Amino acid sequence: MTSSTAPDVLWAPPARIRGTLALVAGRDEHALIYERFGRRLSADGYTVGVFEATDAVAAAAWLGEQPDAPRVLVGSDTGASAVLAALTRGDVADAAIVAGVVVDTDHAPTDAERTACPLHLGVLAENARAAGPAASVTAPDLPAAADLAAIAVPVLAVHGGADPVSPFSAAAAALSSIPDIDLIETVDGLHDALNDASHRSVAASIVLWLERLRAGDVHAPIVRSSADERVTA
Repeated sequence: MTSSTAPDVLWAPPARIRGTLALVAGRDEHALIYERFGRRLSADGYTVGVFEATDAVAAAAWLGEQPDAPRVLVGSDTGASAVLAALTRGDVADAAIVAGVVVDTDHAPTDAERTACPLHLGVLAENARAAGPAASVTAPDLPAAADLAAIAVPVLAVHGGADPVSPFSAAAAALSSIPDIDLIETVDGLHDALNDASHRSVAASIVLWLERLRAGDVHAPIVRSSADERVTA
């Protein structure tokens, strides 16, 4: 690992490493906003490095240096756009996870639009105090549909069903060009899909997806309901 590509914050598993995640944060976010996410995923065996850059260059470079596969790029808010742009460039990744994809970068979300989780609202307030006045930065746009269609790895998208920043239907339409896309909705969820009130269920869904990825087929179930088997029998 070199200093130019090191994550701003790193959470490491307590024992065996099952894979590596490089997460690109969204607009005006400190890496520690993802402490809850990082601790939970690392407890399940996944190294999580978080990057505060507006693009995924450092995240992809660091990910390519890591020995533990699968290597997954993760992005939230405009970080999701940065991750998808990295995939269109062919940057090193076995898969990607995007949350709260932004379809209109002119809509800067309020905290109330981002989450209904009281704890996360407190984290956002602390983040705003630490950050001070927001800097003027150019937020990355989603890649064009033709570029998204060239993405060659599986992508898991997590999006709030009641997201007022990026309506679910608009996000689903924007992501539909990706050949291997798995889109899950947080019911009545808001914009910060990784940190909203349903964060435990989202983290569990991500771990299940990562375990299928590790097994070699992200679409092949590892666990299933016996009721489902009876229906198909």
